[in-house]
Amino acid sequence: MRVVVAGATGLIGSRTVARLRDHGVEVVGLSRGAGVDATTGKGLDEAMRGADVVVDVTDTPSREEPESLEFFGTATHNLLEAAARAGAGHHVILSVVGAERLRTGYFRAKALQEEQVRRSPLPYSIVRATPFFESVEYMSRAATCGDVVHVAPVLIRPVSTDDVAATVAHVAVGVPLFGVLEVAGPEEHRFDDLAAKLLAARGYLPEVVCDARTPFFGAMPGQRVLLPGADAHLGHETFSEWLARR
Repeated sequence: MRVVVAGATGLIGSRTVARLRDHGVEVVGLSRGAGVDATTGKGLDEAMRGADVVVDVTDTPSREEPESLEFFGTATHNLLEAAARAGAGHHVILSVVGAERLRTGYFRAKALQEEQVRRSPLPYSIVRATPFFESVEYMSRAATCGDVVHVAPVLIRPVSTDDVAATVAHVAVGVPLFGVLEVAGPEEHRFDDLAAKLLAARGYLPEVVCDARTPFFGAMPGQRVLLPGADAHLGHETFSEWLARR
């Protein structure tokens, strides 16, 4: 089995490549550093040659809605077209939990990416993940203003990137789902509690304020909107375990 991974050098992509190799399959990693650009189509046809499965774990450098829509709209189209020309029999993408419910911000872009994949003639699987531990850190730091941190009043099950990569790889070597599999962390947390714990571990003790006006990746989610369904696959690593080894 030949598996082509788009976004192979990123946070999730590099881990997905490693997990796929654990399955004993041939892996071809696509990245701009390797001369392949999903947004322009440069190098795609040559890199896709002989692909049985295409895994798309690319991500936009911006979480703003216009930039996210442009990136996923273009890159997903180009990857689907190249995969079809190569005769691939399975197209896998990584999306986010809440994409089907939050139609604003980054979530709108991911929802439209999912729609593109569903409309394609290629057999497909969609893996939706809850926020990564690294995303919690990024948003906590970005929301800091002086000695106060404003965060969205949401409940989340943050997940390890290793657990997400393992799930994506497992789906990729299996039969197409023609649907969605959610992956989440083993524990449910309030976002403000996580932000306070993380920043304290970094030696910073600000006041953490739950603020309904604070966006989460450009959206204003309700308290439970970012939680997965009851049949989600749960990862193994906890937030405390991840924080301890950072």
